[in-house]
Amino acid sequence: MARGIFITFEGGEGGGKSTQTKLLAAALKAQSHDVLLTREPGGSPGAEEIRGLLLRGDVTRWDGTTEMLLHYAARRDHMAQTVWLAMTAGKVVISDRFADSTMAYQGYGHGIDRSAIASVHRAALGDFQPNLTLIFDLPVEVGLARAMSRPDMNKSAAEDRYERMGKEFHERLRQGFLSIAKAEPQRCKVIDATQSIEAIHQNVLTAVLKVLNG
Repeated sequence: MARGIFITFEGGEGGGKSTQTKLLAAALKAQSHDVLLTREPGGSPGAEEIRGLLLRGDVTRWDGTTEMLLHYAARRDHMAQTVWLAMTAGKVVISDRFADSTMAYQGYGHGIDRSAIASVHRAALGDFQPNLTLIFDLPVEVGLARAMSRPDMNKSAAEDRYERMGKEFHERLRQGFLSIAKAEPQRCKVIDATQSIEAIHQNVLTAVLKVLNG
């Protein structure tokens, strides 16, 4: 079905993923690649509506299972309406978060049965997986401090629901992402997110070009 490339950026809060997705997209466009930059939850009109439900409001608004199902409802729409169409057209699709976030946040963070999450993934997306996943890793305290200092965190409609979950949740989340990377080393590359923005960008670009150049 898909002829393009799907690259996902993952990790806990405050790792700088959004900045790095933009830098990567600009670098690839400069090399004449046809690039689509997207995000999750979101990336399509329906998924963007679900994003507001997930990222705003009280931390106890949903339980972990409900969160997981909402994420997959948004993800299915995102894939059907945006990603798969772009890949069929041969684009390089860069997504700020994808399915590994659900496994890490709801599976490792909230303790939802990970085999159940895998089953929902298969029901929604079949065996579809990214060509490359970059997992941004940094100490929890550093990431949360960065996340809560962002200008949008001072707005009443801030998408900060996950940031306000406890430190223990975020420690489980970090270990979850590292476990995912360890289990799938061919797909996942861990990026040290404590480095400078330029150093991180060079690491990202090197990994991506390796995939693109086959």
